[in-house]
Amino acid sequence: MALHLINASLTPLQLLKGDIPQQVPPPREVPTTPVANERRSANYEPTSWSHKFLQSLKIDQMDEEYKKLKAKKLKEEVRGMINDEGGEVLTKLELINDIQRLGLGYHFEKDIRKALHRFISSKEETSLHATALRFRLLRQHGYQVSQDVFKHFVDDNGGFERGVQDDIEGMLSLYEAAYLALEGEDLLDKALLFTTEHLKDFQAKMENDSGIAEHVSHSLELPVHRRTSRLEARWFIEALGKSNYVNSKLLELAKLDFNLVQSVFQRDLRDLSMWWKNLGLSNKLSFARDRLMECFFWTVGMVFEPQFQQCRKGLTKVGSFITIIDDIYDVYGTLDELEQFTNAVERWDIGAVADLPDYMRLCFLALYNTINEMAYDTLKEQGENIIPYLTKAWSDMCKTFLQEAKWSHGKCIPTFEEYLENGWRSVSGVLILTHTYFLLGQTISKQALECLENCHQLLRSSSMIFRLCNDMGTSSAEIERGESVNSITCYMNEARCSKEVARAHLSSLIDKEWKELNKIRVDDDSPFEKIFVETTINLARISQCTYQYGDAHGAPDVTSKNRVRSIIVEPISLA
Repeated sequence: MALHLINASLTPLQLLKGDIPQQVPPPREVPTTPVANERRSANYEPTSWSHKFLQSLKIDQMDEEYKKLKAKKLKEEVRGMINDEGGEVLTKLELINDIQRLGLGYHFEKDIRKALHRFISSKEETSLHATALRFRLLRQHGYQVSQDVFKHFVDDNGGFERGVQDDIEGMLSLYEAAYLALEGEDLLDKALLFTTEHLKDFQAKMENDSGIAEHVSHSLELPVHRRTSRLEARWFIEALGKSNYVNSKLLELAKLDFNLVQSVFQRDLRDLSMWWKNLGLSNKLSFARDRLMECFFWTVGMVFEPQFQQCRKGLTKVGSFITIIDDIYDVYGTLDELEQFTNAVERWDIGAVADLPDYMRLCFLALYNTINEMAYDTLKEQGENIIPYLTKAWSDMCKTFLQEAKWSHGKCIPTFEEYLENGWRSVSGVLILTHTYFLLGQTISKQALECLENCHQLLRSSSMIFRLCNDMGTSSAEIERGESVNSITCYMNEARCSKEVARAHLSSLIDKEWKELNKIRVDDDSPFEKIFVETTINLARISQCTYQYGDAHGAPDVTSKNRVRSIIVEPISLA
């Protein structure tokens, strides 16, 4: 493996800031032997969500039962709207789109699929809005529909017809549809460039308009296809509430359901906060981040449906351990200690604690007991021994952490390819998804297990998006505390380019991986059940959300804290 020393006259911080001299000597080969380091501290802020606060999230049982009864009646009325075969196709498409964006789709999966199935062979709509909306909804639900449906709106020169740019609703729908593109679909790529340009022009001209301009700005910030369901639901409920939205029953159901789901989250959190307090790691390992709420918020982004409480709880525990172990490798541990810890996790033997320093003993024993308990529950409920899969995932991740620690301590920058090959594994996506597969409670199949072990493209693409988003959100802080290795600095060092060019390249790679996920979604031969595929795609979504404006996990700011409050703490007014 070729490891490259950072140029002596060019510090990692200069690299990140884009302070690149006109001529930079080629990187020199350096020994792979790591240098010793002293204890460091990242000076992480304490948690904003105390145990006392989380335990105070009480629910009025009588009020909740009333809301459930009211929601049940409204659900039947909405189901009738979906199953009504009369009316215009566009009206039904808009209803389904509203249901999904309001966060209600999980109640009506069979009804929506039945309705969409009728649209596969239906006559193409004449309006751009209807055509694009039909295309997006069908692809979102795994139907194979051709990009050729948009050729009707292309002129003889291969560009979009002149009148299209004046249809803002149609342009916005086409823009959203283009994010469902597969690799090689040039027409959709062209549509994305075209609509982005003209929607930005519209946005600039209609800056103070409170109508469709708000929806345009929202989409340009991040398309619906890449947004997390709960945050999108909250935004869409409030956006429709400010408009003259005619379907009052659907909006009322959305508000009731949002609050009912939030109550489930609060119960989950109270249980998890008690587990975390009793575990005691946050007090003993003061150098590490205490991020229970942020880990839970991450799981809500992956799988919010009320019936998956155990999955959310299990993944929150997994995320909390990942956070602490990441800090052990990145910040606190010496290389000798990190090698010992990696060996202990690989052995998965209680006897391994004898060789570890005290702080690592606590962490390893807590991890050992927690993961073994998860495996026991699966053995008890499904008769499958999953210990080998879980322990291998933890061992593999620790090995990638160790590699990054060696690069960092040795002040070495690997090639961009070398970094990414290690990085999409070290970001912990594969570990999280391995646990997710078993925690979802789905039927365990031999084919799926083989694909899980071999890191199927589904896991790889989602993890790669996770890695690239993570690096773009956390690179500045990492460089300032002495870590020299991330995808931005590696690419800048190799391509001799500015930070802006490197970030643009990473964004293009993210787009490429999203196309891979889109392809897997319409693949009839997927070894995984639909719920696991969707949850894996949701991992990519919550990654983009977490690192969109910085590091909302390690260093949550006011915006990220308000996001948490809007989903977990503050209910929607029903007035």
